[in-house]
Amino acid sequence: MEIKEKLFRPILITKGRKTSREHRVMLRAVNHNGKIYFSRHRPDGDWFQNALVNPLVKIQYNNSMLIGNAKLVTDEKLNEEISNLKYPGEERSKEKRVAIEITLQAN
Repeated sequence: MEIKEKLFRPILITKGRKTSREHRVMLRAVNHNGKIYFSRHRPDGDWFQNALVNPLVKIQYNNSMLIGNAKLVTDEKLNEEISNLKYPGEERSKEKRVAIEITLQAN
């Protein structure tokens, strides 16, 4: 399955860094340059920390399950670009955020 939308709301499934159980959360995601991005204000959220510790993640969307590898986005310009794409025309697009980048595995 290929995701065509630039902005969409999938369920991100991570493996708990403490419990090893699946952790599911619906988030706003950005599809940009063949990668999927999730962001937040601070890196303290469970899903964010889980993805950094256990980078193999799943994305559930439109009755499909995608698998990918997560990594921290360290490029500040890319973080800004993701924020602008996530919140187009909104004031909060200017807020500093942290993001993870998901590289999907081939089907």
